Formats: sequence, structure tokens, C-alpha cells
Amino acid sequence: MGRNVIIKVQSLTKVFEKGKKQVVAIQNLDFDVFENEFFCIIGPNGCGKTTLLRIFAGLEKPSSGKVLLNGGEINGPDANRSMVFQEFALFPWRSVKKNIEFGLEVKGLQEEEKKDIIGHLVSLVNLKGFEGSHPQELSSGMKQRVAIARALAHDPRLLLMDEPFGSLDAQTRNIMQKELLRIWDKTKKTIIFVTHSADEAVFLADRIAVLTSRPGSLKTIFEVKIPHTRDRTSVELIKIRGKILEELEEEVEKSLYSP
Repeated sequence: MGRNVIIKVQSLTKVFEKGKKQVVAIQNLDFDVFENEFFCIIGPNGCGKTTLLRIFAGLEKPSSGKVLLNGGEINGPDANRSMVFQEFALFPWRSVKKNIEFGLEVKGLQEEEKKDIIGHLVSLVNLKGFEGSHPQELSSGMKQRVAIARALAHDPRLLLMDEPFGSLDAQTRNIMQKELLRIWDKTKKTIIFVTHSADEAVFLADRIAVLTSRPGSLKTIFEVKIPHTRDRTSVELIKIRGKILEELEEEVEKSLYSP
């Protein structure tokens, strides 16, 4: 029995106008993302990874081709998709509870319903006892957990994550990767996760799409068949990481010498 496709990318191209010049960010991308999978996208700087996520979120429109969500073309933002950024993007004047609550306020939910959802999410991201704290009182890892809880508040089908742990120190990053896998296991969301780190990709993902240097097109997709939770030092994981780095090295060299 085949897996359900939640995202279908078809001949996707995105061109930006820079004055009198055109910059092709993404060119002729084709791939599928399956429901409930953890899908990583990796590639050199400037290959269109963030642009691709923004198209998935409905914040950018393709120049040609299309992206289908459950068979329907994405034409703008909606509640089926949430995005988590590298910057925590929290409101500094709002408490943990109020930051998580923001999207629920926009939806106009009743107080009792909001209370139940926030209570569940605070427990899910292990922030019980910090509901009244403000962002400046939290560690970097805690801030990102608030951002993840806020993204999950309106129960999206798709969680888009743009290098969410890129600004964290190595130890906190490792802890947050494990936390994210725990949350993913509990929620069964589909996650599309952009990263520059091959180590992070092989630790987290079911499949990893490697993009070429700009214009970004699909070079290859690696499938990681090792069950979670993974041992970062396992021979199998190190082999896959090595293959990804080989593919990336060639593309990074191209990007260094391209105009």
C-alpha cells in the first residue's frame, strides 16, 4: 500500500526581478513529500531553500509550475501550514502563554477552548511552570519551543521549519533535535525542515533532498531507513552523512565560483 502524498512539487521555477536583471532561484523542481514524514532539504547557500519553504507557506508565488497540497494548488497562506523561523520571532511583551495564544486569538476561539489547547501545548513542549514568563527570561532552546508550540496551536497539517536551530549552540541544538523528534512522534505532523547541516539532516529525517547550487534543482534524494531514535555515531548514519557531504561539496564549489 502506497504512502499518501501531502505535497507535490511539479516543474517548479521561481525567478526574482533584481532591477533590470533576473535571478533564477529555483528551476524545474519535481518531488513529493509524504504524509507524516520528516523531510529535510539541504543545499548550498543561495540555492533557494528558504524560497521553496515560502512557496509552500503561500508567501511567494511560483513563476511557473505549481505546488499541490492534498491535490489542491497552493495560492496563499492558510491554517493548514505553519512556519517556524531561525529567529524566534516571539512578541517580547507577551508571556509564553500569550505568545502561544496569538493565533488562537486571531481565530476568535472561546476562552475555555484556548485554555485547553494552550495547556496541552505547554505540556507537549515541556514548558509547564513557565506560562507567565516573557521571552527575555527564557533560554534560546526554550524560546524556540515556544515558537514551535505557537506554530502548532491551530493544528496545521504541515510544519515548515527554516533552520530553526541554526542560531543555537551545539549542545542546545542536539537537545532541541531530540525534542523535535519527540514532538513529531506525539503529533504525527508532516515536517519539512531546511538545514545546512548534514549531521542534523541524517539524525532527523526520513528522506533528505539535496539541491544543486543556484538555480536550485533536485540533485538527489536520500532515504534514511534507520529507525528513530538514532545513534549519531552509528556506522550506517556516518555512511549516509558521507554520501550527502560528497554531493554537497560539488555543489558548494560551483556556488563559490558562480557569479
